[in-house]
Order: sequence, then structure tokens, then C-alpha cells
Amino acid sequence: MSVTATDSSNLSTSLKAHSKSRSSQATKVLVVEDDALIRDTVVFALQEQGYEVRFVDDGRLALDLFYQGLEQHNSSSWLPDLVILDLMLPQVNGLDLCRFVRSQGSSIPILILSAKGTETDRVVGLEVGADDYLTKPFGMRELIARCRALLRRSQAEAESHEDDSLSSGDIQLFPQQCRVTRGGEAVNLSPKEFKILELFMHNLNRVWSREQLIERVWGPDFMGDSKTVDVHIRWLREKLELDPSHPKHIQTVRGFGYRFS
Repeated sequence: MSVTATDSSNLSTSLKAHSKSRSSQATKVLVVEDDALIRDTVVFALQEQGYEVRFVDDGRLALDLFYQGLEQHNSSSWLPDLVILDLMLPQVNGLDLCRFVRSQGSSIPILILSAKGTETDRVVGLEVGADDYLTKPFGMRELIARCRALLRRSQAEAESHEDDSLSSGDIQLFPQQCRVTRGGEAVNLSPKEFKILELFMHNLNRVWSREQLIERVWGPDFMGDSKTVDVHIRWLREKLELDPSHPKHIQTVRGFGYRFS
């Protein structure tokens, strides 16, 4: 099936009526495309394959979605497992969006769809961080096959990083996935909480002063109060310690700062 002008004009209506139920574990795909016919065709085909699909028609909306998801690092945020991305978008173009995702350290696979099909265009797309490049018009079966290949590769890489986790007692941190568990159960942390915990777990038993934590986590240009550290430590204890009033892991070293053991 190719995306051409001969596709059914009633596809958008069919898409809205399509309401197949999916589990919370369904693979999430974000389609960023401003051509309604192509977008609706792709979304419908992906939904038919059982994927959980969201779509936006301009780069700014996609950027906002990524920013919120990457900042929250928790189960209430929505981050895709795969992005299908047009290049010529309103507000923010696809290349800039791709650069942003990679600048945040995200390895989410990105498949570019573009009418620009020269070798130079493909090279530029891949060099800014895309994982694959498909030229319009394209066959839908090929698109689905490429999506599956990217997702298989991403899953294999994620599994290979499982051994890179940091652990102390019942707390386990997965740096590549920005994920933390306690006793096997997921723990939702803010970005700053995650960075503090990662720093602690990379340096077990090291004592960190408030000033050192601010410099490493907030950055040297931070202008706030050092008590911000105390607040985040308290939040971490409430999420990680069985008894936050008598912490086992995040300990206060009076007159010096904090350490993790």
C-alpha cells in the first residue's frame, strides 16, 4: 500500500472511529506529519498493527511533548518508543526536532519520512540523529517493516544495558533508561532527584556537601538557596526509604553534607 492521492478520502473518518482497545504495555509511536492524508494513513496502519499511536501536525507540539516527557521521567508522562518524523514541518522543522531529542541523551529510534530523497538529504538526516530514512511516496508494508526493525534493535540495545544498572540493597537504577526501582517496583523521580541518586550511586559512601551537589546537579549558574538540596533529599528519602525518619541509604553527615550507602 502506497500513500498517494488515490487513498480513500474517508480515511480520516475511519481513523476517528477506530477504537480497538490496547494494553498499557502497547508499543508507543509518535507520528509527526503535517500532511493530513499521509498522517492519517500511517496512524491507521500502525493502529491496525496494535501500536498505541499519537500524532501531531507541527514541530512545536512534538517538541513540547518530548520536553514534558523527558523532564518528568515517570509513568504519567508519555514518551514514544518510536518516532516517525516528517522534515518539512510548521513551527519547528524535523531536523531541529531530531537534534533536540538527541541533545537530551535520548536513544528513541527516529524514522524520517521526507519528499527529499537525494543522497545529501538522507546523509544529513542520519547525521543529525535519525536511525532510518524513507522517501515519499513509500509503501506502507515497507514502513511497517522498518518500524519493526527499529523497535527490535532498540529493545535489544535496552536489554544489553540492563547489566549497566547500579544497585544498593533493594534500590536499582538504570542510567540508560532513566528508571529506578525499589524492591522491583518502579519509583517515579523528578529529573533532579534522578540526577542526585545517580551521582550518589556512582559514588557509594562518598560525602557530598550541598555546594558540591548544587554544582554537579543544578550547575554552576544556579542562583537559588542551598536548602533546595535539603528539600530534594527529603523527597528522595520519602520515595526510597522504608522509614524516611531513620534513613538507611541517604544519610546525613552533620557539618559536611550527605552520603549514600
